[in-house]
Amino acid sequence: MISIRSIKMTCLAGLGLVFLLAGAVRAERHPVPREHPRLFGGVERLRELAAQRHEAFIRMDETALEAQGGDQEYLFSAALAAAVTADTDLARAAVERALKLVRGSIRVGHQTFGIDLANCAVVFDYCRAAWTDSEAAEFIGYMNRTIDANTGSELSVFHNGFYSYKNAGIAVACYATYYENPRAPEILAALEKEIRARVLPAWRLAGDGGGWAEGYYVHYWTFQWLIYCDIALRLEGLDWFAESPEFLGQRAVASMFECYPGIEERGTRHLAPMGDSGGRIYLWERDHDLTCRRILAARFRDDPSHRAVAAFDRGTPTLGQPLYAFMDFLWNDTTVTPGGLDSLKLSHLSRGPGFVYARSSWEQDATYFFFKCGPRFTSHQHLDAGHFDIYKGGELAGDGGQFYGFSTDHEVNYLCRSIAHSTLLVKDPAETWPHIRAYAGAIANDGGQHHDWPHHNGAVQDAADFLGHPELYDTARLIAFEDKGDYLYTAGDCSRAYRRSKLECFTRQIVFLRPGTFIIFDRVKSTRPEYAKTWLLQAMKVPQRLGDGRLVLDNGKGRLFVQSCLPAGARVNLVSGDALYRIDGVAHLPLHDVGPAPECRVEVSPSRAAREDCFLHVLTATDSGVEDVPAAVVEETKKEVRVRIGDTSVTFEKAKVGGAVEIKGKSTPLADGIVD
Repeated sequence: MISIRSIKMTCLAGLGLVFLLAGAVRAERHPVPREHPRLFGGVERLRELAAQRHEAFIRMDETALEAQGGDQEYLFSAALAAAVTADTDLARAAVERALKLVRGSIRVGHQTFGIDLANCAVVFDYCRAAWTDSEAAEFIGYMNRTIDANTGSELSVFHNGFYSYKNAGIAVACYATYYENPRAPEILAALEKEIRARVLPAWRLAGDGGGWAEGYYVHYWTFQWLIYCDIALRLEGLDWFAESPEFLGQRAVASMFECYPGIEERGTRHLAPMGDSGGRIYLWERDHDLTCRRILAARFRDDPSHRAVAAFDRGTPTLGQPLYAFMDFLWNDTTVTPGGLDSLKLSHLSRGPGFVYARSSWEQDATYFFFKCGPRFTSHQHLDAGHFDIYKGGELAGDGGQFYGFSTDHEVNYLCRSIAHSTLLVKDPAETWPHIRAYAGAIANDGGQHHDWPHHNGAVQDAADFLGHPELYDTARLIAFEDKGDYLYTAGDCSRAYRRSKLECFTRQIVFLRPGTFIIFDRVKSTRPEYAKTWLLQAMKVPQRLGDGRLVLDNGKGRLFVQSCLPAGARVNLVSGDALYRIDGVAHLPLHDVGPAPECRVEVSPSRAAREDCFLHVLTATDSGVEDVPAAVVEETKKEVRVRIGDTSVTFEKAKVGGAVEIKGKSTPLADGIVD
């Protein structure tokens, strides 16, 4: 439906007004403006945006007039549209909707009360004249009671979803009521102190490089947090963007690398799985993630890498959910000059969580690779040090299991465990796993990584807590990274992720020969030869066995060839169907299907028992029409392993992490550290 006001706004669209997003240049601290509205700028600024982003305004206005969406979609849309069009009836309707939240019960703890506060605050600010004095007092009273009731809730800065919902929402409400609520300035001051003391150190530690150790949940909470950061910068020159170069300064680039190549349903980008959840189908976090990149690219508009992010995002010009038009309206800043993706690096390192991202190109049909090997910080992480994902025209090597309730039998005994990931198992029959996620039932022995932390969620509160107990939480580390263009090399030490009683050493070295070949070399030493070792690959489809012992699987437009080269004579087992979720004869089936997950677990086990084993695998991702790939030729001596593929050879040392790559007769040592 096209409204009368849409026709009026067309006149503004022809003015060609340009308004740069606040925060393009670092500002000095200044007093919060007194006048309403102020959160996202005054009415004149919104009208300029309505002219500049006319289509987004029309969609937002229709969402408001037709009362569509949930609280955030409707309240943001109605408040902003009412301010632009001076529609007093719409303003009043927004107030009435907000009052339903205000007059409801006070929510406490693991609840999205912070988002409720922010939603009501936007209506309070942009529809201020539509609130009666008594209603305004109701909102302020509701706000203060909610804050007081949650003083001791959601305190972990690493378990960031509800921590950020809480604090970002409180901050937005304080800015909206800054001069009406006597407590607002002191609450904001306390929050600023909290951020400096606990949040910034956590971001530096677990978010260095823009990734986030918690995993996929980073796509949930950053949007709410960045709303606060954007407002704080605009209203008082408090520039959290500049004060967090390690995380916020690199988050947009990491976010871009967390997108699989290509455009999927609703014109959105599929986000790589990391820990709980996984984004296997379109859900709101894809749009939130795009909006976060837009906010950050606008803030850092003069930085070449952020201009490349802007160019990347031009490939998704609108959001997948039309009800999110208010995000397009506020933050789709097309005045950011896009940079050239062709000149941008093809890999990114996030040191804090131990994430490596890489692509073969910036084309939509590129090969994609993700590797993780980092410390333990919080509960949504999995026991998956050494895990990797591969994508080419579709997911080929993915992340196993289904996430839907956090502590069900399936999630505790399969989803979060090593057996659901492309890593390694070492089976000590006597090993036990206590209190994972406070699950009351029996916990299976999958042979994987330990969960030996004081808290049942395996979580720490803040950076000081983590740094005070490195012997507990510093479980895995990236030890090498270098991108030489033709190839990328990375290595990780996963040894401390397993109990020392069964495993002495597990290091993983990966050479990504662009465009699509991955050579994976693992050095494994157990404490006893009888502890069975199993190398795992989470295959999205059940592979076919080729006559020469290789495997091949197809998914979407992609194909993955798997060559298991070492140990010689290894047993290769394909586990699928209900057996996929069975451990020691007990099934741990998922209760819900939340999207495509690996349908087969490839298990590679040595044919003889030994304390030390080397595993060597060559995985080649291609288009689905490719019939064959070059065979890997392996030469093994007591000191090293060499694999030849065409005119390229890679040598790995057996006694330590090291080796060399030789391409067309030119040999280059593998990096012995991180070269970024």
